[in-house]
Amino acid sequence: MIIPKNFLYLFVFFVIAVTGGTLKADNDSFERDRNRMVRTQIQARGIRDRATLDAMRNVPRHLYVPAVQRRYAYQDRPLPIGYGQTISQPYIVAYMTEIIRPEPGHKVLEIGTGSGYQAAILAEIIDQVYTIEIIGALGRQARQKLEAQYDNVHVKIADGYYGWEEHAPFDAIVVTAAAEYIPPPLVEQLKEGGRMIIPVGSPFQMQQLMLVEKQSDGTFTTRSLMPVRFVPFERE
Repeated sequence: MIIPKNFLYLFVFFVIAVTGGTLKADNDSFERDRNRMVRTQIQARGIRDRATLDAMRNVPRHLYVPAVQRRYAYQDRPLPIGYGQTISQPYIVAYMTEIIRPEPGHKVLEIGTGSGYQAAILAEIIDQVYTIEIIGALGRQARQKLEAQYDNVHVKIADGYYGWEEHAPFDAIVVTAAAEYIPPPLVEQLKEGGRMIIPVGSPFQMQQLMLVEKQSDGTFTTRSLMPVRFVPFERE
């Protein structure tokens, strides 16, 4: 049987459209969305650290939200991820990353793994990320996702109030849930000269994003950076 040439062209076009071509188009779309996010939501608001910007461009945020939320992944807002938790607004993730001054040789502790997105951003920049999640189901999901992509991320399911003492001291600590006060164990596990970023305030109200800096004599200073609204710091 002779197949018309035009039919062959249509068939090849159809195969590309329903397989690799479509996937590539989707990937290109997400990449465009991600680059636009960095340009309009993050750089436009003053984030300048190149490593932070590169990480925000590289990590596919849509893979760290539930499938039903993926169309909103690169919008300028937090998104629900289940269990009463959220993935933070992209600008806040970038701001908290830049403010701790991450460097390749650093070891950073994160409290509140959530979907794993903040840990992935840190993993793009630093040597070792230790992250703690108190909600078991979220912690297991994040561990599976992060360990499939990174060999420098370590996930623990526990009460983050106590930190991760066996791996202390940390060059920086990132807390992604609002505590009513700064947990003393976290200050103790912060390296001298280290920085901690933490939202402080009452649950379900406006809180203050605080920068904690540990001095050489073991004391620490705090500075209020901006009003924020985070989910509560959960305890066992």
